[in-house]
Amino acid sequence: MKQEFTVGIWQEGNWYVAQCLEIDLASQGRTESEALANIQEAIELFLEPPTPEIKPYPDLFLENIGRICRLEFSHGNHAGDKTHENR
Repeated sequence: MKQEFTVGIWQEGNWYVAQCLEIDLASQGRTESEALANIQEAIELFLEPPTPEIKPYPDLFLENIGRICRLEFSHGNHAGDKTHENR
């Protein structure tokens, strides 16, 4: 699916700043084209769907934790249901 976004670009000192107005992302570059390329990459990364990963926790890290919590969020909500898991 193709999407179009509006990007404002301006110069601040020696840098060009590019800001996507619809999703409030910004990037910069030493040239206008570099700033545009950087904001395009930032938008692509922002829109990339998350991929679930389960990473093993190092034992030393777990030894210092008193409790582990998992927070669940629904799109558009600031805080969703909370599920707590005790170690």
